[in-house]
Amino acid sequence: MSTLIVTGGSRGIGAAVSRMAAQRGWAVAVNYASNADAADAVVQAIRAAGGRAEAFQGDVADEADVRALFDGAEKALGPIGGLVNNAGIVGPYGRLDEVPLDGIRRTLDINILGSVLCSREAVRRMSTARGGKGGVIVNLGSIAADLGSPNEFVAYAAAKGAIDSLTIGLAREVAKEGIRVNVVRPGLIDTEIQIVPGVGNRLDKFASAMPMGRAGTADEVAETIVWLLSDAASYVTGAQLNVSGGR
Repeated sequence: MSTLIVTGGSRGIGAAVSRMAAQRGWAVAVNYASNADAADAVVQAIRAAGGRAEAFQGDVADEADVRALFDGAEKALGPIGGLVNNAGIVGPYGRLDEVPLDGIRRTLDINILGSVLCSREAVRRMSTARGGKGGVIVNLGSIAADLGSPNEFVAYAAAKGAIDSLTIGLAREVAKEGIRVNVVRPGLIDTEIQIVPGVGNRLDKFASAMPMGRAGTADEVAETIVWLLSDAASYVTGAQLNVSGGR
């Protein structure tokens, strides 16, 4: 297989995807924003299991950083064949009318602009119309796009609604150029993103009320993503797959 870029690949779902994709034969570029130690731990775990991986720092909302990420991954690991747009933040907690502008802007920049910029760069390198060999893009959405996350993360939910639209439009745009684009929409997943400063762990409030009676795991989400990256999903594009335990 070729090289897979996983944005936000150092922790949570991104780390689970990085490890699992490496087990399935991908060379993995683990992107991270600031936690170099976490990214290095993922890389070392992949290498210890016999896989290939490198860590790359970069802000997905910065065009120059995105280009450097793809250039570096291609140089170190080989041609890009896959992208998982996992990097994301929930932003400030609370009602929308109480959220500061800088928090809203950063939430939209990371979740929307980051996915758009990375997808654009991936298409430029993978599209058969541009001399590429095709590939796969998997976006990380959220069931929050349907639920709205009132009184918690409305701006985040709005951003994830945009990811659904990005997936639909881009999938149709590049379907004849060898690129499949899908979105996986997790629900309540047991990762550190659920711990809200000053509020506590959201799992304590919501997990027992889930239809399945529990939160999901990062590995359960990763399984769906890695399946979409594989040839087993060769006729799947433009799909929105909920991994939400029935929520």
